[in-house]
Amino acid sequence: MKYLCIYIMLTLSIVINARTLDVGIGKTYSNPRLACLDAKPGDTVLIHPGMYQGAFFIEDIAGTANAPIVIRGVHRDSVIFQGGSESMHFSECSHMIIENFTVNGQTSNGMNCDDGGTFDTPTHHMVFRYLTFSGMGASGNNDQLKLSGLDDFVIEHCIFENGSPGGSGADMVGCHKGIFRNNIFRKSGSNCIQAKGGTRYIRIEQNSFIDGGQRALNLGGSTGLEFFRPLNATHEAADLMVTGNVFVRSVTPMAYVGSVRVSVTNNTIIDPERWVFRILQETVDPNRFEPCGNNIFQNNLVVFRSTISRHVNIGGNTAPQTFLLRNNLWYNVDNPSASKPQEAQLTESNSLYGIDPELESYQNGDYRLKSTSPAIGKGYSTGEGIKDHEGKPFANPPSIGAYQAQSISGIDELLTQKNIEYTRTTDGIWLNISHNQLPMQFDVFDIRGAFVKTISATETRTFIPLGRYEFVMGR
Repeated sequence: MKYLCIYIMLTLSIVINARTLDVGIGKTYSNPRLACLDAKPGDTVLIHPGMYQGAFFIEDIAGTANAPIVIRGVHRDSVIFQGGSESMHFSECSHMIIENFTVNGQTSNGMNCDDGGTFDTPTHHMVFRYLTFSGMGASGNNDQLKLSGLDDFVIEHCIFENGSPGGSGADMVGCHKGIFRNNIFRKSGSNCIQAKGGTRYIRIEQNSFIDGGQRALNLGGSTGLEFFRPLNATHEAADLMVTGNVFVRSVTPMAYVGSVRVSVTNNTIIDPERWVFRILQETVDPNRFEPCGNNIFQNNLVVFRSTISRHVNIGGNTAPQTFLLRNNLWYNVDNPSASKPQEAQLTESNSLYGIDPELESYQNGDYRLKSTSPAIGKGYSTGEGIKDHEGKPFANPPSIGAYQAQSISGIDELLTQKNIEYTRTTDGIWLNISHNQLPMQFDVFDIRGAFVKTISATETRTFIPLGRYEFVMGR
């Protein structure tokens, strides 16, 4: 007990003595590197509005598990790292949170985070959130977020758009135990997320991939042998979980490339341009590397057109016969009778073919399931406690696709059931609610299904404002 009290006192001391280090014109520090050199565990490097041109190298900076060092922009849209070779480059750092600013126009990589080339001491416990990567000033193999030798990390609520034509939104080489959650990728170059070079134990969940380039997800890849972490890895990627994501267009939503034990479960795939997925082996050495295999594709809802080349592209030196395909729904919008994959090397069980999944609005980008959808309750029960694209837990058995069937009522259904008069306008809904029904609550979502806000109705005459791409659900 004595030692516990000492530990608590030390922790409280760190929190109480935490400082804010101001960065910007006329502030204590002119750039974040200088502030980070003075930062101690628990401090916040606060970056004020302005344009900052890097690269700013931040090396050997460490917070603690209870007192991370935070680098935060005052406002996401007004704190801008513009141009230069990179914005910030983190090397051999740990326990840091980087959040709330924009990165744009870099000529090398938008932002770097690596282990400094010392493979036995990875950078670790890093959080990147509420960042906007809005474009690159390069056209080659340049990445918006380059990660090499990073362990125990989270990337969430970020926007990646207009990537370099030959690069990635987020590129991982030898990274482990990470999560990509609730991010939006739009108009990426070659791919949105790449996991290669011995990358392992990564979750990719509840993201949106729109126009994701050649391979929205490159689940594996091709890496020089000297860059693998660990150096003796027998795979490009292993033990990845891809779940609750929505993919719209891209040449192929995903490619399994020299990867093993990758599970693609409960995703919604809309209008792939050439293939639904690919099975490839780009790093070939049968004496060392496992062939791409022992992977899973299950509970996925696939809506496509007859213009695709084929359902699955299977390359040489792979093990497609070891793939597990089950409980998917395949629907060819143009020709439902041609919905079933024809790849003889793959076997599939308990899937639905040529049945309209009954999405709320395929044409308008609302890919949630109607209450009458045949996908409801037809998924395979994984027992892994995964959540859908909106963060709701899946039922048992789950729906097929990224969305669990709605457990809350559509606004029209709810209001009809409760005999509430309502009038729709171009910018919202007017409600006439009786006193004995107040208060009522309504949840507002954007068109991709992400929660926006909750509105409480406390007056008999209540207006619910809605943006152009928002809809409301009643509780």
